[in-house]
Amino acid sequence: MAVAWALGPLGPLGTVAVGTLLLALLLGWLWDAAVTVTRFRAACHRLRRFPRPPWRNWLLGHTGVGKNTEEGLQQVDELVAQYRHGCLWWVLPWLPILRLFHPNTLRPILLASAFIAPKDQLFYSFLKPWLGDGLLLSRGQKWARHRRLLTPAFHGDVLKSYVGIFNKTTHVMHAKWRAAARAAGGPVGLEVLEQLSLLTLDTLQKCIFSHESRCQEQPSEYIKAILELSTLVVRRHHHPLHLSSWLYRLSADGRRFAQACATVHSFTANVVQCRRQALDRLGHQAWLESHQGRRMDFIDLLLLSKDEDGNTLSDEDISAEADTFMFEGHDTTASGLAWLLYNLARHPHYQERCRQEVRELLKGRDVEEIEWEDLSNLPFTTMCIKESLRLHPPVTAVSRRCTEDITLRDGRVIPKGIICLMSIYGTHHNPDIWPEPQVYNPLRFSPENSQDQSPLAFIPFSAGPRNCIGQSFAMAELKVVAALTVARFTIRLDAERPPRRKTELILRAEDGLWLLLEPLPEVA
Repeated sequence: MAVAWALGPLGPLGTVAVGTLLLALLLGWLWDAAVTVTRFRAACHRLRRFPRPPWRNWLLGHTGVGKNTEEGLQQVDELVAQYRHGCLWWVLPWLPILRLFHPNTLRPILLASAFIAPKDQLFYSFLKPWLGDGLLLSRGQKWARHRRLLTPAFHGDVLKSYVGIFNKTTHVMHAKWRAAARAAGGPVGLEVLEQLSLLTLDTLQKCIFSHESRCQEQPSEYIKAILELSTLVVRRHHHPLHLSSWLYRLSADGRRFAQACATVHSFTANVVQCRRQALDRLGHQAWLESHQGRRMDFIDLLLLSKDEDGNTLSDEDISAEADTFMFEGHDTTASGLAWLLYNLARHPHYQERCRQEVRELLKGRDVEEIEWEDLSNLPFTTMCIKESLRLHPPVTAVSRRCTEDITLRDGRVIPKGIICLMSIYGTHHNPDIWPEPQVYNPLRFSPENSQDQSPLAFIPFSAGPRNCIGQSFAMAELKVVAALTVARFTIRLDAERPPRRKTELILRAEDGLWLLLEPLPEVA
């Protein structure tokens, strides 16, 4: 009755037209569904050549089998020991993921162009409201253009001007540690990852915005918002109902996320707009002259950048890149530093060798600071950093979803559209590449031991066209902070609080990473 009433005014011809349209839509949908199913079955046929670990059942696949805990990482070690090149992991009946653990299987994907092997949006989409279309999340021509425009901002001449900031922020952190040790009357137990996160955030605010937040000494709403955003993104991944954007926006976490995003965006946009107004008011040449004799920060460099057609980045683009650099640059470097100090605490003989190397370098200087030229004169400290990044990579995996079939060296094919999880942790712990992979041995990275090593055996900053653009910045900061820390403190394990690893956005420890720090007598 209702249908007849609705169609009645159309008349016979109108009714036939509507019916034909509905039939066409239904047939189109059925055709699309048939094509999708056919392609999926063809992909599954190709995927049968990849080994599949035991799963829960055909419906759940491996859902719930992998965990982000210490036991979960031990499970990855077991998978790598059994499936040296990689394995097939079914998250759901319709969502297969290839987990890859070896340079030979990683190579064709990591080295493919960013158009053929873009980052998979499934794993990164929750960051979009925060980071916008910065380098981490952008795709296609926009990503390629921004990558070209941002590359000069990480040139050695620019990084050289940041080393003084690395020293300054490290001095602030060490002053806090010495004060805590004096108050304790001896070695002080500290959760170092939090301390180092504040250090890296302090550093980045100075390098990106020329902003003195003093966040290592006093609260900062901007820093608080960044730390909260990182926590909320991780928590959302573990809450099934929050996978839906509209449900998440209605939740308490969603409202907190939106508020923290607003705080971060407001700060960044204000800095960019003020700089843009100054540039427009003074003109390009006068603005450059006003900067003579002082360091240019990241925002300055992005404002001046132009592509081959003379086009500049918009304020929105600059803000997105600044937010991305703040996000990618603080947690990862803090994790790398924290696990480095932990590994040096576990191996006092390596720690002492680093200390002697740094003391020899600083001998006779009036000011105890690491200079740009010193970074290439810390060979053993650098080996210790690299071995720590191998054993405890801050980012344990990166994902790609290929836009075309990828053929591996052994003839197997990774079908178009399949998510590939490049396991940095798995590759770094692969016994085919690294004998006794659980042993911390910096000499793996000596010139004689590393000369025949595959460049894709060690990938803490990923590799290929979409590698980390800030890796030279991160390595410089790691060297400065590590060198000054071993020169000024003895670092020991806290036997009462051994760390249990936990994979989130970065490699953390469940209840924090606690170490005992004791100022050395000559610098106390």
